[in-house]
Amino acid sequence: MRGQKILIIEDNELNLELARVLLELKGFAVASARTAEDGLRLARELLPDLVLMDISLPGMDGLSATRNLKTDPATRHLAVVGLTANAMKGDQESALQAGCDGYVPKPIDTRTFAAMVQDFLNQKSS
Repeated sequence: MRGQKILIIEDNELNLELARVLLELKGFAVASARTAEDGLRLARELLPDLVLMDISLPGMDGLSATRNLKTDPATRHLAVVGLTANAMKGDQESALQAGCDGYVPKPIDTRTFAAMVQDFLNQKSS
């Protein structure tokens, strides 16, 4: 659905810009934050349809930020998908245990990324 709001919380400028461009080309409205703290504030303000959460953030990490979102009554309904370059055994389970609704390893596949995001949105709304 065009115009769905996506919040990307990512500290790497190149990764952030790539994800933003890919999603905006498909009609998503994209907001971004470079830290977990800014991301949490924006999530509460915008109530996006989906949060793409980098797991390795400076300061508060993405797993802690996800737990924060999922324990807050105002944001617990938000879909959160973990993004990480640390795609080691057990990382996906850690992300899911923290409350992520899905997990995408980096580098993202530019050919399928927007469709994957749409799939996560479709799953959350069904």
